[in-house]
Amino acid sequence: MNYLKKRKVREGLVVSDRMDKTVVVVVETRKVHPLYKKPIRVTKKYMAHDENNACKVGDKVKIIETRPLSKEKSWRVTGIIPRKEMVATRPEQNE
Repeated sequence: MNYLKKRKVREGLVVSDRMDKTVVVVVETRKVHPLYKKPIRVTKKYMAHDENNACKVGDKVKIIETRPLSKEKSWRVTGIIPRKEMVATRPEQNE
């Protein structure tokens, strides 16, 4: 499995799932501005292959680089990162 070490892996958020077996994933990275030395956010969109149409908008997914599957699609969804259960903490109202 030496070939897997060379493939790029990214984590991002699904912003569109309207196409069949394809999702659009936004990956956000931070870099430092060369002149002002302030951190800036850089976002890039990737079209990724989703074989089972399992991803929905808002899911956090892991994608891996693969051979070109179409003109703009050369990434594949390897898994959906589960969200931790959010605990709703509402203050108790005592009267």
